[in-house]
Amino acid sequence: MPGRSTVTVHADRHVHPDPAVAPPIYQTAAFSAADGETFAHGATEPRGKAFYTRFGNPNHAQVAAVLADLEGTEAAMVTASGMAAITTAVLALVSVGDHVIGQKSTYGGTASVLLNLLPRLGISTTLVDQRDTEAFARAITPKTRLILVETPSNPLLHITDLRAAADLARAHGIITLADNTFATPLNQRPAEFGIDVAWHSATKYLNGHTDVSAGVLAGPAEILDRIWDTSLLTGATLGPIDAWLLLRGIRTLPLRMPRHNDNGLALAQALADHPAVSQVNYPGLEAHPQHKLATDQMSGFGGVLSVEFNGGFEAADAFLGQLRYFQRSASLGGIESLAVHPASMWGGMLSDEQITDAVPPGLVRLAAGTEDTADLVADVLAAADTVLAHRP
Repeated sequence: MPGRSTVTVHADRHVHPDPAVAPPIYQTAAFSAADGETFAHGATEPRGKAFYTRFGNPNHAQVAAVLADLEGTEAAMVTASGMAAITTAVLALVSVGDHVIGQKSTYGGTASVLLNLLPRLGISTTLVDQRDTEAFARAITPKTRLILVETPSNPLLHITDLRAAADLARAHGIITLADNTFATPLNQRPAEFGIDVAWHSATKYLNGHTDVSAGVLAGPAEILDRIWDTSLLTGATLGPIDAWLLLRGIRTLPLRMPRHNDNGLALAQALADHPAVSQVNYPGLEAHPQHKLATDQMSGFGGVLSVEFNGGFEAADAFLGQLRYFQRSASLGGIESLAVHPASMWGGMLSDEQITDAVPPGLVRLAAGTEDTADLVADVLAAADTVLAHRP
């Protein structure tokens, strides 16, 4: 088997036999057919690449080929965003009267799907503490059809035991989906632990340059074909140029992730004992309560950590205001370092009560970019010192 860097460069070569070294951008909404049989095949082929771009495009197929290889799955598909990926997948796999299990610690958009969207459609949901594997077992009902996990979780960096969740689900005929955005397939491959489908906000690490909104799903062809059918109705189609940019970003993922991993760990270690800080959440720290599980599942721990400040929102906001290299922004996974106050960011997706249940008011999420480690460490320490100096 070729290595990960080789896969990112060559796994899609069979998709574009064009002699161009860099794959062309197929900026077209529709493709012509030579005859009626070819046209009919294109109209019904799941995840095709030469009928109509909502059905599929060569640029989509190129990204899918690389991601399937990286995740170690049979197939993959792309969507217009990470939220398009998870929403389309859930709508494809559950119906009125079904039950879905999710996590209490999860991205705000995913939480909103579970708490706000699905109940309106007659689908019941239960959110459990992902750190307790037995909680998943207790939540299962005869109507449970899906278990959605996210590890490490956003923004508390909790870890889900992927093998335990997958084994439990398989024993009950339940499909599992794992958000692998924070880890990426370079640090973790859910399929290796029995998870059915991995999904990503490809906007983040996979693209890596904060210039594309995209989503990816990777798993068995049979499940992805069902999701693709629904995607034709939701119309959450990734544009060809964005797909091309995503592919270009993925080419350098094996080069970028080691620096993200190193910077994330360095920042967590630097802030762990700072007197302005009450808690640092990062699975690469030996003090993280799930460090052993994280080490068993992951080969690196990513560039995202969260830091809780003494003094609540005021201290967190003051820290953000003092940062030099970290921009205050809602995203993550790019070459630039970003920082955000999750409780403020999720105001458009969750109610005040739901936000209070999900994240502490003094929590800041840091997403380390690829800048020099020493510069980022000095930046966060100086900002934390300022917070401490102004504390009553």
